[in-house]
Amino acid sequence: MIIRNTILYNIVFILGGTFASLAIAVMMTELGKHRIAKVLQPIICFPNMISIVIVAYLVYGFLGGDGWINNTLLKGDGISWYSKPEYWPFILTLVHFWKGAGYGSIIYIATMSGIDVGLYEAAKLDGATKMQQIRLITIPIIRPMIMLMLLLSIGRIFSSDFGLFLQVPMDSGALYNTTQTIDTYVYRALMKLNDVSMSSAASVFQSIMGFILVMLSNLLVRKVDPQSSLF
Repeated sequence: MIIRNTILYNIVFILGGTFASLAIAVMMTELGKHRIAKVLQPIICFPNMISIVIVAYLVYGFLGGDGWINNTLLKGDGISWYSKPEYWPFILTLVHFWKGAGYGSIIYIATMSGIDVGLYEAAKLDGATKMQQIRLITIPIIRPMIMLMLLLSIGRIFSSDFGLFLQVPMDSGALYNTTQTIDTYVYRALMKLNDVSMSSAASVFQSIMGFILVMLSNLLVRKVDPQSSLF
């Protein structure tokens, strides 16, 4: 169960996070010449600076028994969110993207800033639309950076954001089926069950699988596109 949760969450986080970060980077690059960009950039990156403990209580303010959603949107006919595991894959995914997508876009924004503006001007003269410019100019040029970030993310596919999966669900036992990951299992096995051997074995398993995945994914990328591989 914990391996399933860890892998599936990370697949969604990697694919969805890459798309969200790229979308934000493209938007911020397009707005770079406007004053509003100076306001939007700090707002987008601000969630990453908030402690996960504060985020957990913000989420609780929305989802708690007397939270905003139950009292306002559901008009008192509330849902016991912290005892309904079926909702939490969506809640945790939403919180993860809200907190990390803006910060993750910074690398792509920096990469896009180095693209020759003349390429876009030539494309405009040839009648290329904005989406065609992104698809045929921006994405191919930043593809090595995208592949690098994906390879680094794959290396952590057996790890998880400890605070996201422990603090945000408020360590609710009713949610373990959908919120328990390898990291939270290691913590609970050590701190609550005092099972040192099992927590150590899980940690070693994480490290070995991460190393194997990085090697295999890099080998695959090197066969398809040698310039985008790590080594």
